[in-house]
Amino acid sequence: MTDTLLLVDIQNDFLPGGALAVADGDAVVPVANRLMPLFSSVVASQDWHPADHLSFVDQHAGFKPFQVTEVDGLEQILWPAHCVQGSPGASFASALDIARIDYVVRKGENPRIDSYSAFYDNDHRHQTDLTDILRRLGTDRLFVMGLAADVCVKFTVMDALAEGFAVTLIVDGVRGVDMHEGDTEAAIQAMRAAGAECVNSTALVAQG
Repeated sequence: MTDTLLLVDIQNDFLPGGALAVADGDAVVPVANRLMPLFSSVVASQDWHPADHLSFVDQHAGFKPFQVTEVDGLEQILWPAHCVQGSPGASFASALDIARIDYVVRKGENPRIDSYSAFYDNDHRHQTDLTDILRRLGTDRLFVMGLAADVCVKFTVMDALAEGFAVTLIVDGVRGVDMHEGDTEAAIQAMRAAGAECVNSTALVAQG
């Protein structure tokens, strides 16, 4: 079985001090660095938004961050502007060992549609090249970690399962936004119920 490690959106804007900070988000970086040498292939997704992306609250007069509206018929959470193309916030975490990343998949480039999943945008009309990359690598099983557990990690895992990959979620390698208390735990349970295996990184390191 060929395994690939997928790092979801480990970017500065999602770390403490970032524009859309995930509490304790920086804790996933050393987990990623420990695990990358164990895999022959490492892929990373990167949120990569234009400055006028319609998921940004500053594009909607009278709204506050995390309120919900509708864009082109889809429900849209309005986020603080984050991961703007070419900005320091869009860069991978400075402590992340990016030399070990083999492929980078960028998402969220269409200003009219958000892309939580590293596979598809939110209406599933447009696909990134992630599936093609994984097929070329011969990937059977995808090990997933990163930010945020209850948003981009969850949507990525669900799409990976739908694409036919076996998925293992690295539980100590994720942190969540938790807009509502318990969101992260609920997301982990939903991923498990959909068929994802859940492990801790310590078990993978022990296996070598």
